[in-house]
Amino acid sequence: MRSKVAEIRYAFIEKLKMLMLEESLVEDLDRIYMPMANLIATGLNTAAKTQIIGINGAQGAGKTTFGNLLQVVLETSYGMKVVHLSIDDLYFKRSAREKLAEKIHPLLITRGVPGTHDIALGELVLNKLCNAGAKGTTNIPRFNKAVDDQYPESEWNKFTGRPDVILFDGWFMGAVEQPESDLKEPINELEKLEDPDGVWRTFVNQQLKTVYKPFFDRLDLLVMLKVPSFDKIYEWRALQEEKLRIRNQGQKKLRIMDAKELKRFIAHYERLTRHILDEMPKRADMLFHVNDNHRIYI
Repeated sequence: MRSKVAEIRYAFIEKLKMLMLEESLVEDLDRIYMPMANLIATGLNTAAKTQIIGINGAQGAGKTTFGNLLQVVLETSYGMKVVHLSIDDLYFKRSAREKLAEKIHPLLITRGVPGTHDIALGELVLNKLCNAGAKGTTNIPRFNKAVDDQYPESEWNKFTGRPDVILFDGWFMGAVEQPESDLKEPINELEKLEDPDGVWRTFVNQQLKTVYKPFFDRLDLLVMLKVPSFDKIYEWRALQEEKLRIRNQGQKKLRIMDAKELKRFIAHYERLTRHILDEMPKRADMLFHVNDNHRIYI
């Protein structure tokens, strides 16, 4: 019979294999994941309340992988019920974003920035999870990035019972708005050419200040995975796009981006990403650095 330590290590290695990651990353188990799981289980969690852990990381930072590995450790070492959510799965349907683009600004057709998520749906999901009975079922939204639209509700994931922990990741998870004075000058060619009067970036900033703030205030812990620089994001995001292309070969109506499209797409995120990299490290509850090789260190 395996010892508890061996059981946790085995489960961690199996998850690394499933995620197609190097088994050498098992050294992060004792260095990062066990201490963090212990903090959550003994320092944060109570039987009376589901804990919501926000995981912030720019595109390609590895926040989803981080959440997947932490989930395995929490479940295996402490027997906790854990659900892993992504703010990406709360994107409005494409038809809704088309209406936003027509009514407010054309750039809102592109998913990602504050204002392109169904936060009311997110609140509904969190409330249902946090108040679920032992046999209650919560439908978890899913968004299909390959076709840039939400999956039909019949294909959403289901979670039974009330989780002890919700791991909630997002590229701007826990972000705060910029000072209005910072919005005056465009930060890149996209803003200069397509948002010269600042309507789009002002709307995005206002959404972050009003709609998203109470949503993020629900976090019990904010974890930041800090990337080396904004410039590194294009390289990592291009790799994600290639993986998306491989996984969805043969599927019709794909909206996978080529290099030019990807560069323009990432420009939508530049302003807020740079703001987060500058502002969030000073207030995140836990800060991890991600090096050029995607390794996490404290």
